[in-house]
Amino acid sequence: MPFLKDKKDLPNEFEKKEGQKNDGKLVVDVYETDANLCIRAPIAGVDSKDIETYVENGILTIKGERKEPEENEIKKYFLKECYFGKFKREIILPENIDIQGIEASLKKGILIIKFPKTEELRRKKIKIFEKEEQV
Repeated sequence: MPFLKDKKDLPNEFEKKEGQKNDGKLVVDVYETDANLCIRAPIAGVDSKDIETYVENGILTIKGERKEPEENEIKKYFLKECYFGKFKREIILPENIDIQGIEASLKKGILIIKFPKTEELRRKKIKIFEKEEQV
């Protein structure tokens, strides 16, 4: 049985409510492989030393800061959508993952955190033996 049955099982946290500001919200993908529950977050322009991740009380927290580059030549913006500043994201984790075996990597601005599944969550193939008679 997969951890995530369908995309609709995820809470829709990304819908912007009227009057709500989404600045600083870190977007993530949560997916699974046979062996891991994975979280992927694009964090372009942030060094690994500026990202803090930890698990406490079954909640993964990712926080950091994207620092705005110095722009001595820019006089006026026509459009400014890039977010610079502090960000934080908390994700409730399922109980059946191994928090001792967590791996995190940052490559080309993409943070990937892998949580190994416990044996009870992993798919196990059952070998079928052929018998001449059914009991």
